[in-house]
Amino acid sequence: MSVFGKAKAKAEELLGRAEQLYGESHGDAAATLDGEAHRLEAEAEEEQAERGRRHPDDDGLAGAR
Repeated sequence: MSVFGKAKAKAEELLGRAEQLYGESHGDAAATLDGEAHRLEAEAEEEQAERGRRHPDDDGLAGAR
């Protein structure tokens, strides 16, 4: 993922968190759910990009005995 893509995903995550917090503080269930959806989508994008950067044979146990 490019630097621009990472920045976009992080901005979407923060926007989602802000919208979720607004919904929770104002009792707006729709805003809470929309915010949570934005946040989860952005986190999934970041996680997918992280998986793409790893070596395909990397099982995450480097150095484990």
